[in-house]
Amino acid sequence: MKLAIVTSYPPSKVTLNEYAYHLVKSFRQNEKVTELVLLTDETPEGKEINFTENGCKVTVKECWRFNSYANVINVVRAINIVRPDAILFNLQFMKFGDKKVAAALGLFLPLICKLKQIPTIVLLHNILEQTDLECAGFTSSKFLQKAYYFIGTSLTKLILKADLVAVTMDKYVTTLQEKYKVNNIKMIPHGTFEIPKKPSHILAKGPLKIMTFGKFGTYKKVEPMIEAVEKIRASTGLNLEIVIAGTDNPNVPGYLASVKEKYKNVSQITFTGYVEECEVEPLFNESAVVVFPYTSTTGSSGVLHQAGSYGKAVVMPNLGDLATLVKDEGYRGEFFEPENVASLADAIEAIVINDAYRIALGEANYKAATAFPMERITNMYLNKFQEIIFNKEASESIFSDSLSI
Repeated sequence: MKLAIVTSYPPSKVTLNEYAYHLVKSFRQNEKVTELVLLTDETPEGKEINFTENGCKVTVKECWRFNSYANVINVVRAINIVRPDAILFNLQFMKFGDKKVAAALGLFLPLICKLKQIPTIVLLHNILEQTDLECAGFTSSKFLQKAYYFIGTSLTKLILKADLVAVTMDKYVTTLQEKYKVNNIKMIPHGTFEIPKKPSHILAKGPLKIMTFGKFGTYKKVEPMIEAVEKIRASTGLNLEIVIAGTDNPNVPGYLASVKEKYKNVSQITFTGYVEECEVEPLFNESAVVVFPYTSTTGSSGVLHQAGSYGKAVVMPNLGDLATLVKDEGYRGEFFEPENVASLADAIEAIVINDAYRIALGEANYKAATAFPMERITNMYLNKFQEIIFNKEASESIFSDSLSI
C-alpha cells in the first residue's frame, strides 16, 4: 500500500508534528506499507526522516503552510501527483491555521479525497463538543462561543464525510454518534511513542527535577506549579529543580517570557524552550515527577503516554480526559484540585518524599503504556484501510455486474 499522510512534521512547530513523527516511524516498518508519502507543512529546515531502523521508502512533499488560504489547492495538487492508494489525515480543528477561514478551508480536504474515491481516514485528536473554548484560549465571549460551536458543528459534518473518523477516546465516539447520527466513527487509542524495554527508576544525584511539558498559556498554566514547588521547598528543605519544557501556546505568545520575568528570583528553575525529538528521552529520564498543571483538557494526552513509557510518576488534576485515561487505560498518579497551589504542593510532596511510592506509580504507568505501542496502533489503521478498500472494490463489482445485466 502506498499510504499518504497529511500532517505537520518535525521540525515544524505546528501542533501534532511529534505525533506524526512516531506514526511515520511505525508505519514504515509495517510490511503492508510499500511507500509513505508525507504531505507536510513547509519548514526552513529539512524533515526528520533519517531513521535508523529498516523500513519502506519515505517521500516528503511540503505542500501547505500554516494560515495559507491556498492549502486546499496545493494539497490536492500534490495528491494528484503522488496518487496514493489511501490517505490518513492527522488533524485537529486548528491544524491548518489559527485564522478562522484558513483553518476551516483545510478541513474540506477529507471530503475532497472521498469524492476522488481515495480511501480516507481522519484521525481527529479532539472534538469541539468536549472543548472548553474559554480555557483553550479561543474566546470568553458567550456570543462568540455559540458562533464557534455552530461553525465547529458544520466543520465536523465535513470531516465525518471521510470513510472513517478515528478518535482516541470512547466518550468521543458516543458524543459524535449521538449528535451526528453516523456510524463511521472508531476509537483507536492514542498509543505510546517509545517504550524502553526496562525503564530505570534510579535518578541521578542532585536536585529532584519536577518537570512539565507542553505548549503553555491557555489551560496549561505553570505559575501554580512554580509556587507549589516553592511551598514544598520551604516546608521540607528538599532540593528540587523546576523544569518547564516547551513553548507558548500559539494563542498566547509571550506567556513563558512573562512567567520567566515574574519568577526571576526563584532559584533552580529551567525553561528549555522547544524540545527536539532527540532531547525528549533524556528530559523524561532525568525527571522525578511529571506534572500536568492543567485547568481543562482537550484530548488524549500525549505527554501522559510519554511519561508512562519512561516509567514516570505523574501529578495531574482529576478532570476531563486525564480522568478518562486513568479509568480506561490504567494510568495512575497523585491528583490535585485545579488552580489550587496547596493541593498541587501536597500531591507533588506525596511523591518526592516517598521513593517507593514514586517507583510504584512509575511501574503502573509503564504497564499502562505498554498496552498500546505505536506498532499496534498503526496496524489498526492499516486493517481499517484494507476494510475500506475491500468494501469499495466489492461495491464497484456489484455496480459493474448490475450494469451488465
